[in-house]
Amino acid sequence: MKFPHRRPPAPSDSQPSPAAADVVPIREMHALPGVVANAFTRVRLGQRVRMLRRLLLPVGPMALAVLGGGAFAKYAAQARWPRMSISFDDAAQVTSAQVYELVRYVQQSNPLVLQQVLAALARDATTMVTLGASVAAIVLQYRAVAKRSGSD
Repeated sequence: MKFPHRRPPAPSDSQPSPAAADVVPIREMHALPGVVANAFTRVRLGQRVRMLRRLLLPVGPMALAVLGGGAFAKYAAQARWPRMSISFDDAAQVTSAQVYELVRYVQQSNPLVLQQVLAALARDATTMVTLGASVAAIVLQYRAVAKRSGSD
């Protein structure tokens, strides 16, 4: 039995839907891991440790063993603990590519954690100046949309 092919009705271009204004554009959603990875390489070492801890805490032991080419495997024993011990040396050795992969994973598995990392970045004025205006705007827009969607 064949069914006729129907096209869905074309959306009206005259007025965008109210939900469309609350959505972060797809290209910016894909840019967030790059923004965080870029920020990671530019912030002070203490901030790197805090960012890395916040990103690694919700990640399970199997993912820790695989992400970043195994760079985070040493933390698998601490997975799911309420606190994770990360040294300054470890944070200094993590590359932006490894952070990018970690952030992509966290963004998909637990977006709330990514919001917390972005909030920590936004609170540090020096970091925001270092990142530049366009990147800071993406971070602040993402946080604003996340707040609006969380309050609905």
